[in-house]
Amino acid sequence: MDGLIPDDPERIGRYRLLGRLGEGGMGRVYLARSDRGRTVAVKTVREELARMPDFRRRFAQEVKAAQRVGGEWTAPVLDADTEAATPWVATGYVAGPSLAEVVDRQYGPLPSPTLRVLAAGLARALQAIHAAGLVHRDLKPSNVLVTIDGPRVIDFGIARALDASTQSAEGLTKAGAVVGSPGFMSPEQVRGEKVSYASDVFCLGAVLAYAATGRMPFGTDEGGLHSLLFRIATEEADLTGVPEPWQGVVSACLAKEPEKRPAPEELLTSIEDMAGADDTPGGAWLPGEVLAELGRHAVQLLDSEDPEDRVPVGAAPAAGFGPPPAAYGPATPPWQGRSPLEAGPAAARPSPYATPPPAAVPVTPSPYAPPPARRAKGLATALNVLLILFVVPVLFNFTVLATVYGELGGRPGSSSPRGIDDFRALQVTGFVAEGLSLLVLLAAATVWACWFHRMRQNAESFAPGRVRYRPGLAAGSWFIPVVNLFLPKQIANDIWTATTGRPAGAGRWLMHTWWWLWVAHLATELSAYQSWDERKTAAGARETVLNALSGDVVAVVSTVFAVLFVSRLTRLREDRAAGSGGVAGAR
Repeated sequence: MDGLIPDDPERIGRYRLLGRLGEGGMGRVYLARSDRGRTVAVKTVREELARMPDFRRRFAQEVKAAQRVGGEWTAPVLDADTEAATPWVATGYVAGPSLAEVVDRQYGPLPSPTLRVLAAGLARALQAIHAAGLVHRDLKPSNVLVTIDGPRVIDFGIARALDASTQSAEGLTKAGAVVGSPGFMSPEQVRGEKVSYASDVFCLGAVLAYAATGRMPFGTDEGGLHSLLFRIATEEADLTGVPEPWQGVVSACLAKEPEKRPAPEELLTSIEDMAGADDTPGGAWLPGEVLAELGRHAVQLLDSEDPEDRVPVGAAPAAGFGPPPAAYGPATPPWQGRSPLEAGPAAARPSPYATPPPAAVPVTPSPYAPPPARRAKGLATALNVLLILFVVPVLFNFTVLATVYGELGGRPGSSSPRGIDDFRALQVTGFVAEGLSLLVLLAAATVWACWFHRMRQNAESFAPGRVRYRPGLAAGSWFIPVVNLFLPKQIANDIWTATTGRPAGAGRWLMHTWWWLWVAHLATELSAYQSWDERKTAAGARETVLNALSGDVVAVVSTVFAVLFVSRLTRLREDRAAGSGGVAGAR
């Protein structure tokens, strides 16, 4: 396990992150701990996949189905948020290395008794996965974890969601796209055909051959990926080194035609018939070297300190056994007959750490906890009042400009605009209207920055670590040229997503409309570098007045949508905060 880096969030959902477990085709995997002390693995989705509606839809379907799979031979799906800006899924954490680590680095080819328990466990896992209507699609050594109680299968059903991002409109795999892991794919996966439960059985055969020999049955991709895939689709597996009793079982699983492969139930019957004299009833199924590694892994897990539960320097430890149990995860260690994926919530299990800490031990607020949501209704009301007041001088200026346009229309285009009736009065009135609108706009901009800063702060309460940029930059970016054309929109997107809890829809059209109208308003303001009374000809003055009139129209419309945007987002924020336990502050 690697430590967290500054770009990693501190919390995902209700889980506090402890470290990185790895990174794969779907995204990153973190070791995390729930508020009740359960240790879990949280997998987040890559940003490019999260932007694909098809992937999100399929991912939500697969996670919902995967939650029906039991946890006896798999890592159970405990929680998920498929609508978050960064979708994630939490599974029970399995305290053990992968089969790939055991075979490649710790031990080598597994003995027959170990192979039998491995095969039976994987067959039962496929039974549970298939019973939930799922096809694993990516059964490989790195997705098989080794524990003291037997193997556990992870990532079931997720590969099907990944498949959605590589399919054409006709449902066929796009040219050049590979769904699965080369070397452990079925022929139908290689050919881009429909995948059934039998595909998982082929992958199981490849995994068993690898576990028995320490090498992949169809070779590696050193000679090229296409040559490896060709061998899987057309050639027989190399089963040299597979123990004699196992060759029939493995070769049956590796049949090219899906209908000729045995079902998991048939495999279990064949595996039970192979029980030998060297199998010790009730004994350890793993070699001693692997058991020792499991012990080291368990110690590392226990030493994974939760940053929110650190005992302050100088504080007395809890009586009896040192720090409180939340710092160590589940109270029942894996060597006492229960694996972490079978363990229930920490509060439901007896713990040697049951003695409460002394009352004198100070409780330090965690610096990692997200800040509570603060009310923004007062700021929103003040902002909306100023925006409405801004419309008054703009409409007044529009009336003045319309009068000027009418006066200019009756004069020759080459004449001077100063010759119109009441030139001086119209000039001064327009100047006053523009000055008033500018003063109100400056006041509105100040309150807008405060409101936007507050909304960015509140977003952290609902989506910790998932909102881009700091609150200070969120407010200041509006006043930075060029940057204000894109960066505030990114922050607004994150705030809206955190508020609604949904990456799309939920009235998002209102935010987009407001934003593009604001950009159009800014463009018209920047283009108005010369007023009508500064032009030398009536024709030039008419053109300037016409542009100013259109700018005032855009200003009024954009202000209306700004009021709607502020009101809608603030109301959503207040509702979300109230549903999450209230808001702090009175403003």
